[in-house]
Amino acid sequence: MFRIPDEIARIALERSKGFQVEGFVRGEGPQSPTLLLIGEAPGEHEGVHGVPFIGRAGDELMKSLASVGLTREDVYMTSAFRSRPYKWGTKKERDGTLTERKYNRPPTQREQLAHAPVLDYEVANLTPKLIVTLGNIGLQRLLGKQAKVTLLHGQLITQPIQYLKALDDTQYSWTDETYTILPTFHPASIFYRPSLRPNLEEDWMRIGEYLQGLTNSSIE
Repeated sequence: MFRIPDEIARIALERSKGFQVEGFVRGEGPQSPTLLLIGEAPGEHEGVHGVPFIGRAGDELMKSLASVGLTREDVYMTSAFRSRPYKWGTKKERDGTLTERKYNRPPTQREQLAHAPVLDYEVANLTPKLIVTLGNIGLQRLLGKQAKVTLLHGQLITQPIQYLKALDDTQYSWTDETYTILPTFHPASIFYRPSLRPNLEEDWMRIGEYLQGLTNSSIE
């Protein structure tokens, strides 16, 4: 199993002090995974348990992996930001009382920049057959803010990706290397937009076809 160095984790935690975030979730998986999966940020369950993609979204992701013959052990799971970003909100309980609670929110650009060294280290040291981004945040972290999952999902993209050249940089640079990426929707997206499920399933079918093509090429 691949594990980021403690020093890289320490740098990320230090750089995100003062942000409204909690917990820290390391990536999980082998060093030569079939897929490198890049999501958005940990949610409530992930933040508590320190494990990526558990809960309802994790269950959906496991179904997608199973559709192409993969399990959690075959892939490396990570995200653009490694702590749970949250905001305070009010929830009405069944008895009518109002309680304050934390709700998930997307990580800001500043937060992603703070944890950029973690994802940069993973991308530089892992050797996946394919990078799959899950949702806009993971996609834009690699390809820039102009990239939209609604336009690019299911497409194979081979190009340089963004990385942080120096810790004090406030803008990303582009890698000299090219990477092959297939964007798709975040597994949680179908909870609030069920109409996306056919797109999600078609994207995973294309992921399966791409991996099968690699297998056939190696046999030949």
